[in-house]
Amino acid sequence: MYKKITAGIISAMLIISLAACGSSSKDSANSSSQSAGTTTIIATIDGTTSENTTETTSVDATAATSEGTTASGNSINTETVTTVANVSSKGILDTAELFTERDLTMTADTSEAQYFTVSDGQDISIKAAGVYVISGSASEVTITVDAADDDKVQIVLDGVSITNTDFPCIYVKNADKVFVTTSGTNSLAVTGSFTTDGDTKTDAVIFSKDDITLNGTGTLTINSSDNGISGKDDLKITGGTFNITAADAAIEANDSIRIADGVVTVNAANDALHAENDDDNSKGYIYICGGTLNLTAGDDGIHATTVVQIDGGTIDITASECIEGTYVQINDGTVSINASDDGINAAKKSTTYTPTIEVNGGYITVVMGQGDTDGFDANGNIYINGGTVDVTAQSPFDYDGTAEHNGGTIIVNGEETNEITNQFMGGGQGGGRPGEHP
Repeated sequence: MYKKITAGIISAMLIISLAACGSSSKDSANSSSQSAGTTTIIATIDGTTSENTTETTSVDATAATSEGTTASGNSINTETVTTVANVSSKGILDTAELFTERDLTMTADTSEAQYFTVSDGQDISIKAAGVYVISGSASEVTITVDAADDDKVQIVLDGVSITNTDFPCIYVKNADKVFVTTSGTNSLAVTGSFTTDGDTKTDAVIFSKDDITLNGTGTLTINSSDNGISGKDDLKITGGTFNITAADAAIEANDSIRIADGVVTVNAANDALHAENDDDNSKGYIYICGGTLNLTAGDDGIHATTVVQIDGGTIDITASECIEGTYVQINDGTVSINASDDGINAAKKSTTYTPTIEVNGGYITVVMGQGDTDGFDANGNIYINGGTVDVTAQSPFDYDGTAEHNGGTIIVNGEETNEITNQFMGGGQGGGRPGEHP
């Protein structure tokens, strides 16, 4: 495989070199007909390299010289590293198949991988299933995936630094699923106003139209003038360290955001995590069962149209509203909330669920700002069945339906209590019990 890759790339480089020198040979004439220095690497699974015209200046793609070593000399971890998704079978979501074995594998099988080093102005276009290891530092580079509907593509970022002006650093146009796996230290940034791709508003540093999983053993820093990571289907984070600064949302997805592990640090002007499907209000949930999340947001820390289910992890949120969804269920984990509006808000955003806040376990600390703020605010019901809820607020609870304390510990302003007081004091339409969907 490596012989094929090396031979294909050497041939491509020779053709370009001859064209640049003004050779009169047939090969150089054919190369010159495309305008020397206007080529893009098209990476294919069989290791061949072809050329298409694009607004770029040179080609720089180098095959690996030995397994586990990139062209830049960086070393890839070839030992298999996995993590575990501590999913709960008792939650409102069906968690049995939320994560696959490959989602939870932090290292890529590089035995047949293709290796590329980024170069200024040169896009890398991936057309087929496979593992692609990317390294180097460059500007105005987009790694585009446009593969078949059943293709799974794994991009290994191994010491990559890309800064673009107006287009994503990674753009998934089509595939069954894409894995972005980190190794070493990596950074991706877009500094200006994003341009569109036809009718597609490409407004994130990593922009995916299909399912995408982020994992790995390395670190990825993302800086965006708009959104950080955007997935139009399901978006998963199962490992790695991610530092995201975004002028809009940090991480957004249409159908779901699922987090099993990893360290995620966010500073977003809008929402930190946002799951919403504009065409179907039965979709758009956020599931967290592990990892460490440090979320700072100008609006919502965690925002889902349907369900926010937390089964584990350590979550620290500073935001206007820290957790918002139609049904918010916390079964385990350590959740620290510092909010200036609502700490946890169950609002009727979906017709599939009754607005409900349900606590079955974990330790939840809520500290509210002054003014018209609520620790727990439900446009329906509040059920505290277990765990510890520690609220510091003028209005600890506000609900329109019913409230029940069936277990666990409630602490309000430093005093333990068995009462869920109601700031609203007017009642409203009660909804279904936990798990009942109207």
